[in-house]
Amino acid sequence: MKKLMFGTIVMLFISVGCSNDFVEIAPVGVLESDTFLDKEENAEQALIGLYDLMQYNYAKDWSSAYFLKVLPGDEANAGGGSSTDQPQLQDIDDYTNVSVSNSSILSVWNLYYRTIALSNTIINKAEVGSLSNKQFVLAEAKFIRAYCYFELTTMWGDVPLRLTNPTELNAKAFGLVKSPRATIYAQVKKDLIDAIAGLPARGAVKQSFRVSNATAQALLGKVLVFEGKYSEAIPYLAAVISNPAYGLETSSADVWSVKSEFGKESLFELGYISTKGYDWGNVVWGGRMESNLHVQLMGPRGDGVFNLKGTGLINGWGFNLPTAKIVNAFQAEGDVNRKAATLMTEAELVAKGGGRTGLPWDYQGAIRTKYATRTSDTNEAGIQELNYTTNWRLLRYSEVLLLAAEAYNKATPNGDAQARIELNKVRKRAGLTDVSPALSGTALFDAIANEKFLELAFEGQRFWDLVRWGKAGTELAGTGYTAKNNLFPIPINEINLNDALTNADQNPGY
Repeated sequence: MKKLMFGTIVMLFISVGCSNDFVEIAPVGVLESDTFLDKEENAEQALIGLYDLMQYNYAKDWSSAYFLKVLPGDEANAGGGSSTDQPQLQDIDDYTNVSVSNSSILSVWNLYYRTIALSNTIINKAEVGSLSNKQFVLAEAKFIRAYCYFELTTMWGDVPLRLTNPTELNAKAFGLVKSPRATIYAQVKKDLIDAIAGLPARGAVKQSFRVSNATAQALLGKVLVFEGKYSEAIPYLAAVISNPAYGLETSSADVWSVKSEFGKESLFELGYISTKGYDWGNVVWGGRMESNLHVQLMGPRGDGVFNLKGTGLINGWGFNLPTAKIVNAFQAEGDVNRKAATLMTEAELVAKGGGRTGLPWDYQGAIRTKYATRTSDTNEAGIQELNYTTNWRLLRYSEVLLLAAEAYNKATPNGDAQARIELNKVRKRAGLTDVSPALSGTALFDAIANEKFLELAFEGQRFWDLVRWGKAGTELAGTGYTAKNNLFPIPINEINLNDALTNADQNPGY
């Protein structure tokens, strides 16, 4: 049984980007924010509230950060019941009709800024307070703020950088110009350096879902790689790689299993529980559910389409289907074990005793086994479809290895030997042979990029890597992608309600 319970969120003074009513979700309780953070136990409640918000950010039914990050990639099709099922997601997947009014894009924008707002409240109050654990409180809040701003600038580029919350509930008070991505990166790095100094080692974290100083090191290394500052990234990534508290799970299948939740490979993980026993009468559409509804959304389509006999899977609603490209990539690499942990071809489904009737929308010959609808991951006390406990793994040790491999490959002419070492660790776990000792330079980088494609499929990294590598135009040719899709549009609600923004601030092409 899960040991983490997210039920209560401390709402001090939380803005929602620039929402019409500024506070979309009512507080659970009324708290006096001027004095609330004077006590350590209250600061703890506020910090737990940050994880509660992060849980919601990545699991808000069809409007989550998970879908927003995964669907532009070339390993996933939107799927669903038809081309008009959740059209805002179909548009993101197909690139061509992404609107400034896209509801999922607006939702994720607001969710991140809501989380940042609570982070700001904690940071601003703790900085002037007298908490005995002030450094820790600041460190944890700054990590979450840094994570959210890194996600925002990755997906939107230049964004408003709000480090203090408005003190008045009106649109004028919320007016704030966009800051350049370089400025966002600088603040993210500053927050992460503070987080590294103030967070505990993994063995001293208070609950398994909370971040350690190694989590902050890993994220800082990732940010520096995204900036192209490879030499600066290496010490942070190397510190995580050499940390005995972390490592690779024994097999690829173990990475997403219940038994490995918050395991040695997980650096940042969002937890979900099934003890609420949701049914069709109490499911919270669009609200904060404690189970992971996305697993049901992404399961192989029911309605008589897929017979899943012999697979241990339950029918779902058919979103986020594998592309033929990712299937072919696994097969071209001879990657049997990791492929089985990631997807199942139709031929493999039939061999297990299942099959397919009809042709699901966006189907290209496979279903997912990563983040899949396993009977073992849900609760029979409620409706199985609504009570999956599957955790999102947001930052994993294998990603750190591949980021380090990239950094070594790019940083110095002599870095390829170490790059091969880190790359081969991931390949060995997947059951693959080492790359050639002679592989170097661009050819080695291409091998690292392909390994990330396979290792991190359906984890929200692929598209954003293609963009920063300048490979999106080539890899996504013929899909409808154009350079404007490198960024999402700034939501029109933000421009209309933020007095400091105009249509001239919109991202190019929208």
